[in-house]
Amino acid sequence: MQICIGTPNNGGAVVTAGGLIFIAAATDDLFKAIDMRTGKILWQQALPAGGQATPMVYEQNGREYVVLMTGGHHFMKTPIGDQVIAWALPVAKDGVL
Repeated sequence: MQICIGTPNNGGAVVTAGGLIFIAAATDDLFKAIDMRTGKILWQQALPAGGQATPMVYEQNGREYVVLMTGGHHFMKTPIGDQVIAWALPVAKDGVL
């Protein structure tokens, strides 16, 4: 029996209070938001370098942000970089994402 295991990762994920999983540690150089309840990829963006790092989520003045350092990884053979990127999360109608 063959089992599909997805893409290897070298880094962690972060989960928001509203159930979004953010992960960027795979070798595909994509930053993804996944619905924790369904497993569906809700959003993804190509990164300028490998995202082998654990994202951070923080709140400022009622708005949530997710931040990622894209440094790359020689063993994972992803592009090397030195960017720190922040994304503002959409504001939910009920105040929870």
